[in-house]
Amino acid sequence: MSSSQRLLSLDILRGITVAGMILVNNGWGESYEMLQHARWNGLTPCDLVFPFFLFIMGISCYLSLVKSEFKPTPKVLRRIIKRTVLLFAIGLFIHWFDNALSGDYGLAHLRIWAVLQRIALCYCAVSLFALFCNHRYTLPVAALLLVIYSAILIFGNGYAEDADINVLAQTDLRLFGYEHLYHKSPVDPEGLLGTISSIAHVMIGFYCGQLIRKKESVEQKVIALFVVGTVLVVAGWLLSYGLPLNKHVWSPSYVMVTCGLASLLQALLMYVIDIQQKKGWTTFFHVFGVNALALYVSSELLAILLGNYGISETVYGWIHAVVPPLKPASLVYAVYFVLLNFAIGYVLYRKEIYIKL
Repeated sequence: MSSSQRLLSLDILRGITVAGMILVNNGWGESYEMLQHARWNGLTPCDLVFPFFLFIMGISCYLSLVKSEFKPTPKVLRRIIKRTVLLFAIGLFIHWFDNALSGDYGLAHLRIWAVLQRIALCYCAVSLFALFCNHRYTLPVAALLLVIYSAILIFGNGYAEDADINVLAQTDLRLFGYEHLYHKSPVDPEGLLGTISSIAHVMIGFYCGQLIRKKESVEQKVIALFVVGTVLVVAGWLLSYGLPLNKHVWSPSYVMVTCGLASLLQALLMYVIDIQQKKGWTTFFHVFGVNALALYVSSELLAILLGNYGISETVYGWIHAVVPPLKPASLVYAVYFVLLNFAIGYVLYRKEIYIKL
C-alpha cells in the first residue's frame, strides 16, 4: 500500500469530521436534538465531531513527525511553535472579528478559550512529547493524565452545574475573568483544566498513528484499530457509571468512548477505501479533508459575516417558506451552509491548493 493510499482514509475521516463540525455549528432556528450538544451529561452525534478531530490530529502528529525521525531540530521546533501560535491567534481573531462587526473593537470581551485554542495547545503538548519522550510511554502518560483529571473532577465538583462551586469554572473565572469566558454553559467547554484530558485524547490518537505506521499490512492496521476502538468504547462505557459522559467538562469516559468510536470508524474507512478500493464516494469529503482547518476557519468567518449582514436570516426565510417545519428548515439551512463551504474548498481542491494551518 502506498503512502497516498494509506493517508486517503485518514483524509476522508478528517473531511467527514470537518463537514460535520460545520453542519452542527450552523443550524438556524430550532435544530434537531441530534444536531445539538447534550445539555450536560450524555452524548449526541453532535458531541462526536470535535473529539474525532482531536483524535485525527493525534494520528497526523505521529505521521508528520516520523518524517523527521522525531528529532527536535531547530527547524522542527520552530514549525511546532509557529503553528501553535498561529492557531491560537486565529482562534482569538475569529472572536474579535465577531465582536468587531457588532461594534466592539476592544479586547475587554474577547473569549480566550475556544476550539482553535484547544487544538493549538493539544498539538503543541503532544508534538513536544513526541520529540522528547519515549513513545512506549504514550498510553501510560495518557492514562496518568486521565487519572489526574478524574481526581480534579471528583474532588473539585467538576460535574456540578453550578459555576460557583465547579473547580473548572472557578479556575477559568479567577485566571481570566468572566468577560473572557463562554457564557452558555456552567463551565467553558474549552476551558483551561479540560485541556488536560484533551491532551490525553490526542495522545490516544498519536498511539493509533503508531499502529497505522508500524503494522505491515492494511489488514493488520484495520484489526489493530478495531481492537483499540472496541476496548476504549467498552472501558469508557463502564467508566461512565462513575464519571458520566460529558463534553462540557471533557470527562475521561467521554475521551475513551469518542476515541474508541473514532478508531472504529477509521478502521472501517481503511477497510472500505484501502482494502475494498471503494473510493467513488470520497471526493466530497476529500475536499474538506485536505483543507480541514482552513475550511473550518472560513466557515466560522463566513457565518459571522452572513449573520451580521442579515444574509443568513434572509436565506433561512426563503428556506422556511418552502419547508415550513422548523427543524427540517434548520437542517436544510445547515446543509446549504456546508455546500457553500464545499464550493470554496472545491476551488482549492481543483487548483491543488492546500492551506496548512
